[in-house]
Amino acid sequence: MTYCVGLDLADGLVLLADTRTNAGVDNIATFSKMHVFENAGERVIVLLAAGNLATTQAVVNLLQEGIEIAGKVQTLLNVKSMFRAAQLVGEAVRRVWHVDGPAMQAQKVPFDASFLLGGQIVGRSMRLFQIYSAGNFIEATADTPFLQVGEHKYGKPILDRAALFDTDLYDGVKLALVSMDSTLRSNLTVGMPIDLLVYRRDSARVELRRRITEDDPYFRMIRERWSEALRDAYRAIPRPDWGYPKRGASDDKSK
Repeated sequence: MTYCVGLDLADGLVLLADTRTNAGVDNIATFSKMHVFENAGERVIVLLAAGNLATTQAVVNLLQEGIEIAGKVQTLLNVKSMFRAAQLVGEAVRRVWHVDGPAMQAQKVPFDASFLLGGQIVGRSMRLFQIYSAGNFIEATADTPFLQVGEHKYGKPILDRAALFDTDLYDGVKLALVSMDSTLRSNLTVGMPIDLLVYRRDSARVELRRRITEDDPYFRMIRERWSEALRDAYRAIPRPDWGYPKRGASDDKSK
């Protein structure tokens, strides 16, 4: 399992992914699930992958080598728009299914692959898509400015409450890290290190790319401060008075 999250904000994109893969409790490894296709000054396209590692790697390799469509080889480095990039990822997913799907079905292995695709090509809009295992996709909007794949349920509540389209870009980084920390605490199949990328709208270059490890001082601070803030908020909420004895109430049941 994995957890990937993308925020599509007014100022740019925040993309975050863990690196843990596992095939049982005694077969755990680290693989990057963030794939960057950058031609600085012309385009930045980032693909985050979740699901069966063999399947997602096959999709990424196919995108890197290129897919021949109507006599022309297309890759994420030569498509003309982000919408076309999302279509190309969907086409790659379907081609991998065509090759590997029947054998996987015969072995009762689920065809599990999903992706987040975000970025911008010069002269076109910055966009963020979620691509499903059928190859179809949805797009983030100003009303819902984040998308997730993988083990998303633990990190979603903080984003539902706090993520807005006009959130500052680096406040978005903070939100994504809190969302990831919540997931790391609740699901052992998601693990460190985590890969972070920040892209500023219309810049056509990666602004920040960082691998965050267990000993990263900022992430350690996030974990400690968020846990402390939750405990403080919990303590500050009044107790329910349903059957709870109020202070000063008499214990003398004879009256």
